[in-house]
Amino acid sequence: MQRYFTDQKLKTGDVVQLDATIAKHAIKVLRQDIGDRFELVDPMHHAYLAIIQQSSPLQVAIDEDITKKVELPLAVEVVCGVSKGDKSEWIVQKATELGADKIGFFNAAERVVKKIARLQEIAKNAAEQSHRNQVPDVTMYAKLNQVGQTAEAKLVAYEESAKQGEHGALISALSPRPASLCVVFGPEGGLAPEELSVLTGQGFIAAGLGPRILRAETAPLYLLSA
Repeated sequence: MQRYFTDQKLKTGDVVQLDATIAKHAIKVLRQDIGDRFELVDPMHHAYLAIIQQSSPLQVAIDEDITKKVELPLAVEVVCGVSKGDKSEWIVQKATELGADKIGFFNAAERVVKKIARLQEIAKNAAEQSHRNQVPDVTMYAKLNQVGQTAEAKLVAYEESAKQGEHGALISALSPRPASLCVVFGPEGGLAPEELSVLTGQGFIAAGLGPRILRAETAPLYLLSA
């Protein structure tokens, strides 16, 4: 069943009018009609069954609360150096499906910064497709010292740590389980020594992600899966 997100706070028994974007997809694309149903998630991350009462404008009756526990047990932010091509879009889509709470980028060229609205829309679409209860925020960081300021646990994926056989930092960071975790990943070519110094100076711990060297777009997905 299709899932949508709304900015309106919902409760069972409400009748609400939905925005044109949802109406276009439900009525024009999926060809739904009066009496048909879809799922609707509000800003409090509660999911409800919605029954179409009127198609133009789109009005729905809010039926039962169908919220399920689908999010990760801790809030994970992945922060990635911007890679070439459309890899940032791919990272946003897959990281959303894997449960990221927030997705950040640094060293972003102007053309990528201008894509923030596009990336946020990709996150919303991926959250709907994967039936999440929230849409992750997509953020562009102008400076590395802005990253991870409120995270309880902080890691930076560093290939030299992997080469040297480091394997316990990730486990240590999750024991006991923190409420939030921020992990930074370098772009293609890895992090510069000065970037690593900035991060470790802010409390980030260099960590390896196993014995293999992962691509820039693969590493954050490995972390979220773990």
